[in-house]
Amino acid sequence: MITVFDDIQRLHNPPSFIVAGKAQPIPERPERIDILLEGVKSSGGVVVAPKSVGNETLSLVHDTRYLAFMDGLWQRWHRQPNAAEYPAPNIHALGRPSLAPVGYPDSVVGQCGYHLGDGSCPFMDKTWDAAKASAASAVHAARLIRDGERFVYALCRPPGHHAASDVAAGFCYINNSALAAEVLNRAGRRVAILDIDVHHGNGTEAIFYDRADVLTVSIHADPRRFYPFFWGYAEETGRGEGEGFNLNLPLPRGTRIDAYRTALAQALRRVGEFGPEILVVAAGLDISIDDPFQGFAIETKDFAVIGRDIADLKLPLLVVQEGGYPSPSLGANLASLLEGLRA
Repeated sequence: MITVFDDIQRLHNPPSFIVAGKAQPIPERPERIDILLEGVKSSGGVVVAPKSVGNETLSLVHDTRYLAFMDGLWQRWHRQPNAAEYPAPNIHALGRPSLAPVGYPDSVVGQCGYHLGDGSCPFMDKTWDAAKASAASAVHAARLIRDGERFVYALCRPPGHHAASDVAAGFCYINNSALAAEVLNRAGRRVAILDIDVHHGNGTEAIFYDRADVLTVSIHADPRRFYPFFWGYAEETGRGEGEGFNLNLPLPRGTRIDAYRTALAQALRRVGEFGPEILVVAAGLDISIDDPFQGFAIETKDFAVIGRDIADLKLPLLVVQEGGYPSPSLGANLASLLEGLRA
């Protein structure tokens, strides 16, 4: 197994995010990396660093205006008199269409309201550097798979699946899983994405929602009472050419392995029908019973079962790290999933 990871990812170290209107300690913090690396170590294989990527690559799935905003956000924000330490909108562009031809402000405050989708994407001086290093890990892993490797793990932090083409949200700034899939798609490979994070991969869904060339499947906690709330319903099946190429499988909070495997079997049947050459697994370990978000109740041993079910497809696997936050079992959960996927 090859693991791709860039140490620059540690530089993003926000103190808090907004929960129920209050600043709370953020679980998406650098110590996740060391716990995950312990899981990698117990699984064996080599760890390699990726080459950096620029906006030309990121623009495969992200709007160039969004990338320009992120490039200059920290400096522009701090040119304002009496600004808060960290960029944050005081107004949101609710209901605006993506890439609207009019109504885009010049003000950095207004642009924050356009591009920062919620209170869970804190931005610091090194956030964008870390996000680009995270994306580079996913891209490098995709290129390894493209060139013949059959199993690669991209340790991506910050995660990515809530980031849409021009919106950051939910700890996510660049959609690593979507970017990896698009790199493979541009190389002529037929690709499906299976998102097993406890939160719906709404950014990934949005990026591919009108397309039939990449299948997106997500198993997640029912959004009626769980983030991201507005996306992830079973009725979201794609639009236009993409109709039928998005599958959402929402499950109740507290779901355990038997019910989870029933949904996973449905997901894998749809993947099989699509006939991909490569499967991107958006690996959210926050389905764990020990995870701070307390969405599902998957135990450490269950991760190996999930991995083996996925491995039965006999496809090259690109595993992109999404959620999964500090807990006593986080490293062991990753090792268990990787063991199953290699079966």
